[in-house]
Amino acid sequence: MNTIDQRAIDLLHYVTELSNLLRTVTSPDLDGEDNAADFMSVCPDLVWTVRDFYLDLEANGRPITADEYLENSLRPKQGTDQHLQNFNLPRLCIQKFFPIKKCFIFDLPTHRKKLAQLETLHNDDLDPEFIQQVADFCSYIFSHSKTKTLSGGIKVNGSHLESLVWTYVNAINNGDLPCMENEVLALAQIKNSAAVQKAIAHYDQQMGQKLQLPTETLQELLDLHRVSEKGAMEVFMKNSFEDIDQGFQEKLETLLEAKQNDFCKRNLEASLNRCSALLQDIFCPLEEDVKQGIYSKPGGHRLFLQKREELKAKYYQVPRKGIQAEEALQKYLQSKESVSDTIWQTDLVLTAREKEMEVARVKAEFMKAEKERLGAILMQHQQMMERRERLHWEQVRQMEIKRLYQQALQQRDQERRLKEEAEKLKERFQAESRKLQDEIHHLQKNDSPDDTCILL
Repeated sequence: MNTIDQRAIDLLHYVTELSNLLRTVTSPDLDGEDNAADFMSVCPDLVWTVRDFYLDLEANGRPITADEYLENSLRPKQGTDQHLQNFNLPRLCIQKFFPIKKCFIFDLPTHRKKLAQLETLHNDDLDPEFIQQVADFCSYIFSHSKTKTLSGGIKVNGSHLESLVWTYVNAINNGDLPCMENEVLALAQIKNSAAVQKAIAHYDQQMGQKLQLPTETLQELLDLHRVSEKGAMEVFMKNSFEDIDQGFQEKLETLLEAKQNDFCKRNLEASLNRCSALLQDIFCPLEEDVKQGIYSKPGGHRLFLQKREELKAKYYQVPRKGIQAEEALQKYLQSKESVSDTIWQTDLVLTAREKEMEVARVKAEFMKAEKERLGAILMQHQQMMERRERLHWEQVRQMEIKRLYQQALQQRDQERRLKEEAEKLKERFQAESRKLQDEIHHLQKNDSPDDTCILL
């Protein structure tokens, strides 16, 4: 305010203790003193502004600049007494630690009577020289202000500066000697830890958006991991701070590898859970059929295996089962192997019993058929005997008829012979009769009674 006087310089008394409160490196020089050049390299430029300046900028009767006014105010006095040492010490410290110094002076903004309404005044109401002084000041700040730089040329942004301020203040309040080298390491620790967390958050976001568990193959998961890992590394490199030994990068790689292993494990679990649920859903009807005894019959094991193969084919057709698809199926089938064995044993017993029954049935049918065959043969034989008997009697009848016919023929022949003999006898009788008649007639003609008598 007003001027650069001893009171204003004494307000910067903490500068006199700068060398006792700060160290640039962990180990001091051999003589026990830190290198002052290191302090100069990390200290910012000093811009000293003087408000409501009322002095004339001149020295020894000639005009001077504001910068010359600052240099004159910081110039030490010659002498060795304690008073002069107390006077010179802050000035020497300021000159030592702030090699680049700039000074700006500001006149009153407006007439003293208007200062009470300063907040409501427009630029037209302000002193033109004051407006020009403000413009010069802003131009210098915007054009010459440098990014805060730590040892090694490390540029500090706003969040870095906040961390440094907290670190310095806490160290000083605790009575420690804050070391810039250590604070850079601490800042690197904080910022690189944050960079690691941002990289992990980016990785988690990418995996969360793109990953759908379970993946069809392990390679699908690894490819997505590599893409997300690459993005995470880019985020880390963008936000990292002096990771010289790449310790945080290695930590990030370790975390990403652990993330990958965790996703692989979760992928296995998701695949196993999905496959287990899918197997339960697909094979549930088969299990119900087994409970109801559908396959507890001869040939049931073959039907069971056939149905199981159909359900396996249906299981294979379902997409996105994950990398545990085959192993989950085999484990399920192994867990149901006892059921298959039971059905097989039951099938063997029932098949054997069915074979026995079939043998008995075939035997019974054979005996029945044999009986029927023998009965048919017997009946056929009986029918043949009957036919033979009928034939025999027919032959007998025919023979009898023939005999009778022969007999009739013989009788007829005999009758014919008899008839012929009778005819012959008749004809002979008639001939004899005619002969007698002729003789009688002859005798009658002769009228000889003796002859007639003899004839009679």
